[in-house]
Amino acid sequence: MGVKHNFKIEDLLSDLGISPFKERIPWIGPDLQTLRDTFASDELPDANSSEIRIKVPPLKSRKTGGGSLVAFLDKPPIDSSLNGLVLILHGLGGSSRRRGLTRMASTLVQSNFAVLKLNLRGSDPCRNYVDGTYAAECNSDLIPVLRRAREISYQLTHEYKCGKNTPLFGAGISLGGTILLNACMSNESLLDGLVCISSPLDLHECSSCIERPRNFIYQKWLLNRLIRQTLEDPFGIEETEKNALVINKKDRKRKINDIRSFDNFITAPRWGYKDVEEYYAKASPFYALIKNEKSLPKTLFIQSKDDPWVPFRAAEKLMEKMKFSDDQKVNQFIFTEKGGHNGFHGVKGCWGDKVVSKWFLSLKMI
Repeated sequence: MGVKHNFKIEDLLSDLGISPFKERIPWIGPDLQTLRDTFASDELPDANSSEIRIKVPPLKSRKTGGGSLVAFLDKPPIDSSLNGLVLILHGLGGSSRRRGLTRMASTLVQSNFAVLKLNLRGSDPCRNYVDGTYAAECNSDLIPVLRRAREISYQLTHEYKCGKNTPLFGAGISLGGTILLNACMSNESLLDGLVCISSPLDLHECSSCIERPRNFIYQKWLLNRLIRQTLEDPFGIEETEKNALVINKKDRKRKINDIRSFDNFITAPRWGYKDVEEYYAKASPFYALIKNEKSLPKTLFIQSKDDPWVPFRAAEKLMEKMKFSDDQKVNQFIFTEKGGHNGFHGVKGCWGDKVVSKWFLSLKMI
């Protein structure tokens, strides 16, 4: 069963054998869909993960440093027919321990995929092995990871006695999808297929969205996580960074009060950008894709229209542009009316996880 190359969402879902998304009680509305994994957990089989460390170079703002990112490899039973290796990336302030990521990994393993759960620079599992924090474009970290993942896929080919090379896929949750998109635009052969779930394409647009009054609690929660991750760096931080992060004793204020200012004082200079404006402009995949400047592997974008964090307009504009180009053969879109930010909690579990698994299976059969 191959995927038809069209833009009719209902046809794509039908090809995958999946019904359109419907919310389930009590997770009704964008906020409860978004927060469900904060309040509820799922009973999952033991992952039996093995730890893998991947060396990465220093941050662009530093001449020394670097270290290793930490990933965890989950594998299906050795007597199964391996369908591929999936590299999963978490979102802003997350890690491989986040419930949504572990549930998706479990769904994929049950579909006979091996899964490599990466922890980006700054996440807790990496904290003692590498300094700094990550960005929406951190190719100097991701290219070594993708090369190592390809090596692992070759090893799995022999381990599971596959008839042909094991394909390497990528799944990015929220900002994790943005990071994978930017890496793939540097070399589309890095992955054999990519899914981006609720992923920011235009960072300017997303920054404005998270600053809306209705998202005050979300931004405060995310910002506190980012500040904590940065201050707890065992390798230390620059004095200018510390001064921006901590509350001034005199006026009880600090320079960083929202995600945009965090990116301006911390993320942008660490990754070689002069300021947040340049960072958002150059690290947003939308601009290069809309101009047809870059190519991607076969890519699926999943986005809900009621996402409180990531507006779907950029993905919609991208889909409209690709209707009139050859890119429609490799890039597909699924928009839902409901689902929140990386929610998609439906009647029979997480609908989004099932879409990801089925779509990767369809690529294997093309």
